[in-house]
Amino acid sequence: MATQTMETQTIETEKAGTEHVEQLSGSGSGSGSPEHRDEKHPDYYDTMRIDGDGEDHMHEPPMTFSRAMSLMAMGFIWVGSQIPLYLFGAIPPYIYGDIGGVDRWVWFVLGGLLALAGVCPFVGSLADLLGRRYVALLGAVLLVVGTVVATTAQTMGQFIAGMTIVGAGAGVAELTALAVTSELAPTRKRGQYVAILIFTIVPFVPSSFYAQLIAYHSNWRYVGIIVCVWNGIGFFLTFFFYHPPPRVNAQNKTRRQILGEIDYLGGLLSISGMVCFMAGMQWGGYQYPWKSAHVLAPLLIGVALLVGFCFWEMYGAKCRIKQNPRILLLTLLITFISGANFFSALMFWPTQAFNVYGHDPVQVGLRTFVPGMSIMLGACTTLWLLSVFRGRNKELMIFSSVIMTAGTAALACATRYNMNTLWGLLILSGFGIGGIVVPASVITTIICPDDLIATVSALTLAIRVIGGSIGYCAYYNVFLSKFVPAAIKYIGGTMVSMNITDPALIEEAIALTGASLIDELRAIPGIGNNDTAWNMVVLAGQLAYADAYRWVYLASIAAGCVSIIAACFLGNIDPYMDDHVAVVMR
Repeated sequence: MATQTMETQTIETEKAGTEHVEQLSGSGSGSGSPEHRDEKHPDYYDTMRIDGDGEDHMHEPPMTFSRAMSLMAMGFIWVGSQIPLYLFGAIPPYIYGDIGGVDRWVWFVLGGLLALAGVCPFVGSLADLLGRRYVALLGAVLLVVGTVVATTAQTMGQFIAGMTIVGAGAGVAELTALAVTSELAPTRKRGQYVAILIFTIVPFVPSSFYAQLIAYHSNWRYVGIIVCVWNGIGFFLTFFFYHPPPRVNAQNKTRRQILGEIDYLGGLLSISGMVCFMAGMQWGGYQYPWKSAHVLAPLLIGVALLVGFCFWEMYGAKCRIKQNPRILLLTLLITFISGANFFSALMFWPTQAFNVYGHDPVQVGLRTFVPGMSIMLGACTTLWLLSVFRGRNKELMIFSSVIMTAGTAALACATRYNMNTLWGLLILSGFGIGGIVVPASVITTIICPDDLIATVSALTLAIRVIGGSIGYCAYYNVFLSKFVPAAIKYIGGTMVSMNITDPALIEEAIALTGASLIDELRAIPGIGNNDTAWNMVVLAGQLAYADAYRWVYLASIAAGCVSIIAACFLGNIDPYMDDHVAVVMR
């Protein structure tokens, strides 16, 4: 009798629990609909996981061979999306020294970033609707094809075209790898899983070292072999081992309905906005006056389109995220700021490492290894702590923002003669940047419904790249505006002291130094094979570079302060990482 009574109570308890879940998820009475949920109710956040992709994201499944190989495949795909910019971005002088295009080489960076951000609104919807496998394979293919086009280029235009294809592939591959890893992880362990994914970049932390040695001792084109081989391995691992279950939100839909879900307007707004804004930034003060219509028109149009993109993604897109908009908005703002500092550190420090301190490939590789390693360690540490502390995102973001702002700004003290004192600052800056750039994206995947992980990953990646593109463009303009007068002062003054007073020759020396083609200085009459004269002009150029670079780091203070303020107002994501909802669902 006691046993029968206990069984009866158990059945009634399970029935009550089921009815409670149905009511909260909106399948019962109207009071349980999302519009009427009580945010103070203890099970409010748990229901967020019920309205997902139909999978159990609260329990960690056993690590089978198939699961392990799927995660390994995503590691290859993610690393493959990062290394083209790391490798080619470390050797621009070798590239335009071979194929020309010194006046427009910066567009191989910006073109790739444009393509990366441009594909995000489309890839997110396709991945959520069609599945990750085919989208990941497409990303690997684009990376290989784009690299082949770039490394066989005979002109800078062809190289930019190849890097644009690479950028599109990188966008597809990166967000797919992050989304798949988040999808395979239980919600409360997403930080740890993504931390391990980020850690797979370890073999390529010395990317600048590899690229410098290859370009110096052989030919810069051989760098492309690394990219192609690595992404080829990622393609085959994904093809043979990653077989995800059918997407719930893609079932019972026609192809027309699926295509109708793609965020066409979001893609159009982001691409056109970025093109217009960056065109204005590149022209301003360099080719046209800042007050001219040629600069103001694209700038203002670009800003309006980018603001429209943000509002559309937040309030107009079909797959907009409705829960906890404050955390989402502030996290995206922090992502935008960190993207600006991340791409600036990624592209400016490697050039500073050889323009200010010498072109020896081994030494350049060592100088760029330290910040690269610290960025990775910062990302992995913060992601791991995000899971260990079951949230604490506010405190972690504040800490990382402060470290990023202080460390990056402190690099303004760099001179031609104090490289040995900069190691600690490089570690500090990199750790702070890493602590924001990826963890901020993971926070958004934790608070979003599980069936929109790829869409949200795409949105955060697009925001990060837009921030990086705008930041790099703005900082590059600041750099140029400071380098030209500094070069006239140091290089011009040095050449005059050497009795080289022809303005054309001084201008040529400044142009060659600005292009990092210092060996070509020997072709200038008065310098020639005179090593003393050549070393004097090279040193003058290094002093000019040091003066110009410090303004880039000083300009980053304003952006960093905005990131700190935004982090102070973040909400806590701990309720989204609770696992007792699984008990209720059972």
